[in-house]
Amino acid sequence: MPKDTAPGRGSPPPSPGPERPQPSLPGPLNPLPPVVVALFLIIAGVEALLGLGARGIVGGPFAAGWRIEAIERFSFFPQLLARDLELGVPSADTVMRLFAYPFVQASFTQALFVGVFLLALGKLVGEVMGTLAFLVVFFGSAIGGALFYALVLGAEFPVIGGFPAVYGLIGGYTLILWVSLGRAGQNQYRAFTLIGLLLLVQLVFGLLFGARTDWVADLGGFLSGFVLSILAAPGAVRAILRRIRRG
Repeated sequence: MPKDTAPGRGSPPPSPGPERPQPSLPGPLNPLPPVVVALFLIIAGVEALLGLGARGIVGGPFAAGWRIEAIERFSFFPQLLARDLELGVPSADTVMRLFAYPFVQASFTQALFVGVFLLALGKLVGEVMGTLAFLVVFFGSAIGGALFYALVLGAEFPVIGGFPAVYGLIGGYTLILWVSLGRAGQNQYRAFTLIGLLLLVQLVFGLLFGARTDWVADLGGFLSGFVLSILAAPGAVRAILRRIRRG
């Protein structure tokens, strides 16, 4: 009699064959560049520490003054630039403040807006330019905004908070949009809509709640970010030169 060769009766099971790769489903959120996440966590961590200290949750009774102490310790004072210019060399304290002041916010509201701008603009600018260029734009705009503020106004009030740095990211976003609109043959001046709208909002708030001068540092940050992005963004210089040649 022939042997029973039905599956499961003494014969090995059929080979399943090579495994087919399963399609990967997109996540609910697009991943952010690690450098953007790192900067956001630093800003959020500092704000959380200052906020908890102000409420007496951490640090004891003396923690209520942590924000004031941090502002005094890390904000950039225009007088520091005047002193360094007289000495002919920047001091270590001035350099430290130029790099540190974007991470200390004057209030929770400021920290909230800085964080939102950083996450929203940082993703686009970071993905297009890369990590190194992103850091150059972020810190270069912070430094440029503070120096622009000191040279234009020479005001007594210090510069504190991350707005000059994130306005620099707006400068990077503006350049990316400017180049993209040019390649599409559209009106490139539309790229400046965002910065124009933000400056208009600041003007309205200044008229309603009193004049402020920190917008000068924000403008300096934007200009610095735009110029640095021209040097850092891949292909940006060639696109701009072609635009100039076409007149």
